[in-house]
Amino acid sequence: MPSINNHDSCIVWHEHKIKRRDREKLKNQKGCVLWLTGLSGCGKSTIANLLEERLNEKGFHTYLLDGDNIRHGLSRGLGFSEEDRLENIKRVAEAAKLFLDAGIIVIASFISPLRKHRQTAKEIIGSGDFVEIFIDTPFHECVKRDAKGWYKKALNGEIESYTGVDSPYEKPENPNVHIKTNGINAENGVEIIIEILSAINKL
Repeated sequence: MPSINNHDSCIVWHEHKIKRRDREKLKNQKGCVLWLTGLSGCGKSTIANLLEERLNEKGFHTYLLDGDNIRHGLSRGLGFSEEDRLENIKRVAEAAKLFLDAGIIVIASFISPLRKHRQTAKEIIGSGDFVEIFIDTPFHECVKRDAKGWYKKALNGEIESYTGVDSPYEKPENPNVHIKTNGINAENGVEIIIEILSAINKL
């Protein structure tokens, strides 16, 4: 009898008869993960919400994973150290992978500031299903918006390790979609993403 302390040796992957392709066939769509990255205040959540609305109107099955909302449940208790940020991204990527297996179009809106964090998510999800979307808004514009007042507090030293202030944001080097928000609105950004999605699904 195996030791009760050696749980890993008792865990065996169980193959299911119904596969991802069967679930996608029922939904008449191909699942994928649209990973939106960018500074706080860049417009990720606005674009993500509007994108899900548009896809829903077209009859597609979607699920939106939002950075703030995730920390109320799946990632409750995690801080903002590099280790906790990485753990947060791992948990999100694993959740997204489950939705993907269900044939869902997943919209993941996360700052995910470091390239290695986004690479980890891509490896967990699978490169063929991972669409990196860089919402590129200049830092000064994000600070000007500052709807929650976090930048003001960070710049005044009231908050530590705030991305873009005293914690780095590494811009994607080769995103699948690069949306420069200067001069365009959220609707324009959504249309750019939907155009890219047309290569995956018949939108």
